[in-house]
Amino acid sequence: MPATYLDNILAFHRQRVAADTRDWKTRSFVQRPRRSFREALLEHRSSGLSVIAEVKRRSPSKGWLNENLDAGELATKYEKGGAVAISVLTDENFFSGSMDDLNSVRSVSVLPILRKDFTLSANDVVDAVEMGASCVLLIVAALTPDELHSLLDVAKGLRIDALVEVHTADEASTALDAGASIIGVNQRDLHSFAVDASRAQAVVASLNNDVLAVAESGFATPDAAEQAASAGFDAILVGEAFVRSDNAQDLVQAFGGFRIGSRAS
Repeated sequence: MPATYLDNILAFHRQRVAADTRDWKTRSFVQRPRRSFREALLEHRSSGLSVIAEVKRRSPSKGWLNENLDAGELATKYEKGGAVAISVLTDENFFSGSMDDLNSVRSVSVLPILRKDFTLSANDVVDAVEMGASCVLLIVAALTPDELHSLLDVAKGLRIDALVEVHTADEASTALDAGASIIGVNQRDLHSFAVDASRAQAVVASLNNDVLAVAESGFATPDAAEQAASAGFDAILVGEAFVRSDNAQDLVQAFGGFRIGSRAS
């Protein structure tokens, strides 16, 4: 199997983790007030599809999406448009994100924040808590089953939610076995970068209704968002379409609220 962009990113972040000598168990930090990511999605279920709007400057595959965006200003538009949560890229080397972007969002918005980064260690989870994030991202393709289980336990102990990202039904099974309660299904293929909504819909059909399901990547139109809702997704995570838009507030509103259909299972 050819290497993916994820392989190169993970090699960098594995080196970063190996050089991190902090003992996460003895770290002292202030618990910043934050809303529950999971509860926000649950509460919105009866109102239809939730929108998780993302602050994203660039991507490894497409380059700059919005080099000069103001994270705080964008977050304000997202909240006014009805976003239920905000995702913030904090990876600097590959996505040009930063902790400053997350701090800017937190300073202007009361919405729960997903720290979108490559979470590979317990210190990464503690860092997210210290930043005031409500949720961390755990990518099944980036972790061993034991690492996934361990990081979910750490997150639970620190009272921060975890969005567990999968690409296939097998990865979804791994996520469920580890105890994931929020599963994000990435519609983008790691090798070809092609978006395959039908594959993602097949994955969500295998999830029971106790699991919150989030569709990720490739949402360019409200019609695509409606299709995800019909397939049984509780929420969609959208970045590129919003950060490129001249009217992010109205676009967020147009993507949300669709009736959530039942899952095949």
